[in-house]
Amino acid sequence: MAKNVAERAYELGKEYEKKYMGCSQCCVAALQDALDIRNDDIFKASTGLAGGGCGTIDGSCGAYVGAIMVLSSLLGRERDKFDDFESIAPDSRAFKLMRKFREKYIQEYGSVICRNIQTKTLGRPYYIIDPDEFKKFEAIGGHDDKGCPVVVGKAAKWMAELIEEEGLL
Repeated sequence: MAKNVAERAYELGKEYEKKYMGCSQCCVAALQDALDIRNDDIFKASTGLAGGGCGTIDGSCGAYVGAIMVLSSLLGRERDKFDDFESIAPDSRAFKLMRKFREKYIQEYGSVICRNIQTKTLGRPYYIIDPDEFKKFEAIGGHDDKGCPVVVGKAAKWMAELIEEEGLL
């Protein structure tokens, strides 16, 4: 199952980012569709995380955060157990797995920050909420096979592999 599901998550992540944009939602959708765990509330909640947070590129990669949202939906603290600190402690299973996922990002891109990942993949950061910068971003291939679609695909693949390896479904 791991390669099938992980490869499907990768392909869907790339496809969704090329077609719809919004890296955080594209990663969430790719994982939910590949793993057959659709949750429209999580998808909707990931809207503002795209492009390093509202397109500002200074926060965490939207695909990175979207993937963590999916993992958290499977393993995170429940609202009716809000006082359960152990489930969010640094040595909790959830946080250990999130750090393992983070390490994949660090190995691949040297960072989890959107602007740094753009620099690594595209040669420089693009302030995508500025229309002129967005045009340059598109012209250089920001939504082609060297830009965000590959980043989203890899994030979805890595998280799908982790979820499957850990038997979370």
